[in-house]
Amino acid sequence: MATLMRSSCRGLANLANLKTTIFKVPYLERSGVLYRFMNTSTAESATPTEEVKLSPEDGAKLKEQIQKISKECEELRAKVNEVTDKYKRALAETENTRQRMSKQIDDAKIFAIQKFSKDMIDVADILETAVDAVPKDALIGANSHLKNMYDGLKMTQNTLVQVFTRHGLVRIAPKEGDKFNPNLHEAIFQAPAPGKEPESILLVNKVGYSLHERIVRAAKVGVVKGS
Repeated sequence: MATLMRSSCRGLANLANLKTTIFKVPYLERSGVLYRFMNTSTAESATPTEEVKLSPEDGAKLKEQIQKISKECEELRAKVNEVTDKYKRALAETENTRQRMSKQIDDAKIFAIQKFSKDMIDVADILETAVDAVPKDALIGANSHLKNMYDGLKMTQNTLVQVFTRHGLVRIAPKEGDKFNPNLHEAIFQAPAPGKEPESILLVNKVGYSLHERIVRAAKVGVVKGS
């Protein structure tokens, strides 16, 4: 029993020694550098138990080291900010490049048939000319061969227009009296026309076409000359 009590007393003494271990907390004052020794058992309240004043030389050296470290921290912080800014700019530029490339790829897919469309527009013009060349009164009568040929041309023309529309190629067909639009129409001549509004369409020479809202050929028109 006595041995057990002595062992317990030694354990309590060791625990007391651990609780009274001290550590240093430096701080600066105008008079020099002081070290506070605080008891670990009262670390939360940070109550100083002893103060030891350093020599002015040691205080100056420590202060110089602290200033040096602070300066290095500021320089590192500035470098981190600079690198972060460059990183964000690089990300933004990469995203912009990706969007531009994506748009260019989409445009290439959409407008890949633009050259082919221009060639097919000439075919549509010839068909339209052939259909318009047949007088309407010539279709009335016993000439069934002419009527059958006309009907075939008309059906071919309508089918071609449907194919154009399916692929995004749309006719621009202004009418006489419409307002002239330089974005859609091309004026091939101007002429005075009494009783008609100036800058209006006087005659449609050729219809235009747009491919997915991009003008492939503007409608060629005559425009009423203003006074």
